[in-house]
Amino acid sequence: MRLKNVARFRSGGTPDVGDPSMWASDADGTTWVSISDMSSGHPVRSTERRISARGLVDRRLTPSPPGTVLFAMYASVGAVAILDEWAVWNQALLGITPIRDRADSRFIAYWLRHLQRDLGALTRTSTQANLNAEQVTNLPFPAISVDEQRRIAAFLDDHVAAIDEVLRLRQGQMRALDVRIEVAADIGLAERGWHEPSTLEVEAMLPVPEGWRVARLSQVLHQLTNGFVGPTRDILVDEGIRYVQGMHIKSGRIDFDRRHFFVSPEWHSARPRIHLREGDVLIVQTGDIGRVAVVPPDFGEASCHALQIARVRDHIVSGPYLGAFLGSSFGYHSLLSRATGALHPHLEGGIRSVPVVIPPLAVQAEVVAEVSRTRAQLSAAQAEMRAQIGLLQERKRSLITAAVTGEFDVTTASRGVA
Repeated sequence: MRLKNVARFRSGGTPDVGDPSMWASDADGTTWVSISDMSSGHPVRSTERRISARGLVDRRLTPSPPGTVLFAMYASVGAVAILDEWAVWNQALLGITPIRDRADSRFIAYWLRHLQRDLGALTRTSTQANLNAEQVTNLPFPAISVDEQRRIAAFLDDHVAAIDEVLRLRQGQMRALDVRIEVAADIGLAERGWHEPSTLEVEAMLPVPEGWRVARLSQVLHQLTNGFVGPTRDILVDEGIRYVQGMHIKSGRIDFDRRHFFVSPEWHSARPRIHLREGDVLIVQTGDIGRVAVVPPDFGEASCHALQIARVRDHIVSGPYLGAFLGSSFGYHSLLSRATGALHPHLEGGIRSVPVVIPPLAVQAEVVAEVSRTRAQLSAAQAEMRAQIGLLQERKRSLITAAVTGEFDVTTASRGVA
């Protein structure tokens, strides 16, 4: 059959976001769902925004009941969730309500999740992949009884929930390791006698261990300059000189594998001011501001975008130590405290006043070595966890496919299937 043989469909809409009368600030409004509200795949119980009665009329929206399946046609194509309360939704989503005695909403949701991998062949590519409502209504649907659908959905509810709980625990462990990586420098400094003060004032950083001192960031730098700030659509090329951006700054290092960007050798050569060197400390200037990484040895030629490039006076402080210190809890919050711009915070020359704790160079080297060991160990543990998470997600997808396509009889399957 086709999905349209077993369900009815309703489009969504978005009122003027700049008109407060279209939106409700309390529980009197109607739940309005966007893709971000359903990204977890769990039942939609709460959302960021609620729509007013006027907003409903303006966009001619009619609330749908709990049990309605929401399907993403744009951006996160194929994302699925089920309403747990009466709601409306935006135009990127399609509401699917099963026809009584023809389909079960939970089975429809699992069936669509099974089809998700095949949706790429149907998407149209412009600025983003998307589907239209007609394509969704014509998706295939198995000709099985609603009672059988309910048995399969109940089986999957039980087994998928068990896998999701393990995934939740693994993802929590990943976040805990992220925190442990972030405080590696704090621990290294504390073990050598300096502890993070309760305020960001310079005076609160004193006293420091004998032979240590406190200085402003400007006093330890040979140079502080901005990376290129401007449109990138006309400068990026398929191959060339690496072009580092804020998204590459992760866990205190440059992770260029996250996504590759390049500029031409000619463009790079014309801008020597933003050429990256070994030991340069890169500070994210816009977006996830305050994150820090250090250019490692043998990184090769590179330029950068919307990053502050801090070049140290190496007789005072090493680049790796400054990167570790600015990546500590105190250093990070000191950078954030210098942010400007209410709507779009960013970092400018004001970071020159950030205080820096300066141990002797030998102690700096010890802290850097300890931080590097810790990050390497924890990053390896994270890599193993990512592999486990990938296997669990694949197991969940395979289980859903096997159940909804009838590869096994759910009435005789055991819990061991998951």
